[in-house]
Amino acid sequence: MNVTVTAASAADLPIVLDLLQRCKMPQASLEQHLASTLVAREGVRIVGCAALEVYGRAALLRSVAVEPSSRGLGLGAQLTNAALDLARAHAVQTLYLLTDTASVFFLRFGFHRVLRTDVDPAVQRSVEFTDACPENALAMRADLT
Repeated sequence: MNVTVTAASAADLPIVLDLLQRCKMPQASLEQHLASTLVAREGVRIVGCAALEVYGRAALLRSVAVEPSSRGLGLGAQLTNAALDLARAHAVQTLYLLTDTASVFFLRFGFHRVLRTDVDPAVQRSVEFTDACPENALAMRADLT
């Protein structure tokens, strides 16, 4: 499978939102972060996505999703690594995420569990934290410095 990870375009947004819906992941306010959204393309077909919400030196990694038919091929890792690179390019020092299913996956990228109360206040005010993700979702943090 020949997949490239690139910046998402406005035309990609409906496809990404549909993928997130099918993966039972939050879609709320993603359009506000399209400039820091990545897509994995196999030819012209979008087979995965990842996005960042950048809040100064802190950011939220969100919407890491892979098309069910394309899972098990390393695309989640490819997207996560690309998102980490994008966060570094934005001078992000601390990256957070919320997950209720993939905490073990994110450990290999340097994330570790933290209390939700220990998350940067700007990230805590994001829609993901305040509304979109369930209260029982685990908060995780990676230091990029």
